[in-house]
Amino acid sequence: MDNHTFASLIYPQLKDKVAIITGGSKGIGLGIAHALLSQHIKVAITARSQSDLDLAKAQLIQAFPAENILCFQNDVRDLAGFQTVVDSITSKWGNIDYVIANAGVGHFAPIDQLSPDAWKDTIDINLTGVYNTVHATLETLKKSQGYIITLASLAGTNFFANGAAYNASKFGLVGFSQAIMLDLRKYGIKVSTIMPGSVTSYFNGHVPNEDDAWKIQPEDIGKMVVDLITMHPRTLPSKVEVRPSFPN
Repeated sequence: MDNHTFASLIYPQLKDKVAIITGGSKGIGLGIAHALLSQHIKVAITARSQSDLDLAKAQLIQAFPAENILCFQNDVRDLAGFQTVVDSITSKWGNIDYVIANAGVGHFAPIDQLSPDAWKDTIDINLTGVYNTVHATLETLKKSQGYIITLASLAGTNFFANGAAYNASKFGLVGFSQAIMLDLRKYGIKVSTIMPGSVTSYFNGHVPNEDDAWKIQPEDIGKMVVDLITMHPRTLPSKVEVRPSFPN
């Protein structure tokens, strides 16, 4: 990850703010972690894999102060477990200002081959997992008048063959995000959903490689998150579609 991407413009008002990123150990989540840490924001990342968390932490502490980084093994499907993570963060750092709901999974198959387990896994992580993330952080966000950013997909408005589960989860996530945006703005909480197209990531078993150069890069999404949280309070980009400039 190129930290110089974020070093050219520092926003002093972000120093010592607190963010939590689900699915933060690699790909888009890790790119967002780099971007926020570069702004001197304290960052907690969660992931299901402890080994992935260990690798991510080792990478992050090479570039940023270790005291600004927390890592938690957690499955977003586990609301009680996620609440414990949130309580640990607020106990150590006082509050949470930014919630980045990024954890996601993809199972793709025609409907006659889509298993009940694949359907459930997709909906439980991509949709219910975001509900759990929001539900567990709402009280601290009300205190901080914070910001929720959900990572949806262009698949949240564009359906495709073999995408029944994934489309359903992302269409649902876009609707969920826009509805809670209306619910929560009376508390001073902002909500945006980012809807990327093809991103270089480890999604669905992909291993990033040189052929991914045409895709959106994780640091591009990281910069977008910084742009959103530094937007003037009077303005809210509630839904942001982003795609490669020159699709392959």
